[in-house]
Amino acid sequence: MNSIAKIVGQRVAFGALTLWIVSLMIFAGIQFLPGDIATEMLGQSATPETVAAFRKGLGLDLPLYLRYLDWLGGILQGHFGTALSNGRDIGELIAPRLFNTVFLAVSAALISVPLALLGGIVAALYRNTFIDRAINVVILASISFPEFFVAYILILLLAVHAGILPSLSDVDPSTSLWMRLNAVALPALTLAVVVLAHMMRMTRTSIVNLLGNQYIETARLKGMSEWRVMVRHAFPNALAPIANVIVLNLAYLITGVVVVEVVFVYPGLGQLIVDSVQKRDIPVVQACSLIFAATYVLLNLTADILSIVMNPRLMHPK
Repeated sequence: MNSIAKIVGQRVAFGALTLWIVSLMIFAGIQFLPGDIATEMLGQSATPETVAAFRKGLGLDLPLYLRYLDWLGGILQGHFGTALSNGRDIGELIAPRLFNTVFLAVSAALISVPLALLGGIVAALYRNTFIDRAINVVILASISFPEFFVAYILILLLAVHAGILPSLSDVDPSTSLWMRLNAVALPALTLAVVVLAHMMRMTRTSIVNLLGNQYIETARLKGMSEWRVMVRHAFPNALAPIANVIVLNLAYLITGVVVVEVVFVYPGLGQLIVDSVQKRDIPVVQACSLIFAATYVLLNLTADILSIVMNPRLMHPK
């Protein structure tokens, strides 16, 4: 257990270091964008004195390292700054958008994870048959299509032709749970289709790799049905790599929603960052980028720790 704690501690330290480096890259990358934010915000007709006063008010006249330290210090204290476009506190601006994005990602996960596990078990159970080949075709197709293509196909089929679901996902804090679920159904389905393939393929591969083991043959000789052998013996022992892939895909669900939110005009964090880029609202862009990066690093760290903790060679050393 001491070796596990040491390895986990090293992973956590590495994750913190990674996040710090990412924060440096986000800040530097945005600062070095072409154009002057003061001129963009005030317009070309602004006098040099007005531009200079505006830059001083934003702290843009300070050295780059001081601006970074001031920004990072505010983040560590839970203060993201003030939005340039409307003067609102960025934390208050982001909170409802972050909730919407998390709600969308969780909805997509509730659709994709059970389907991936069930599809992977069925593909392993009927391996090298027509069912297995059909599932592989679906997997390859879903991997090949980008998010926006899947989104437009689902809009065409379920919104335009069938009229079952709305093509635009308009929600606000007063929206009821049922109406919110109805609004996020199409974007959640889009994300589910995109991430379904990787989880299903890993489930199938992990289970098939275990089917030649002696304890599987012993279970079969005891008269267990093939389905029971899969669910009771093969699947639990294949859970470590499957859980790793599921967590990694959850990271994608949180951070890869930008395209989907823009397509469905969904008021999430992805839509907010796109709108802020168009307005050159740099503090909001920095805050959203850091939240996406922190989420991705945290979930990747979780997947890494799960793979360590679920490793029997570490849990039961000789």
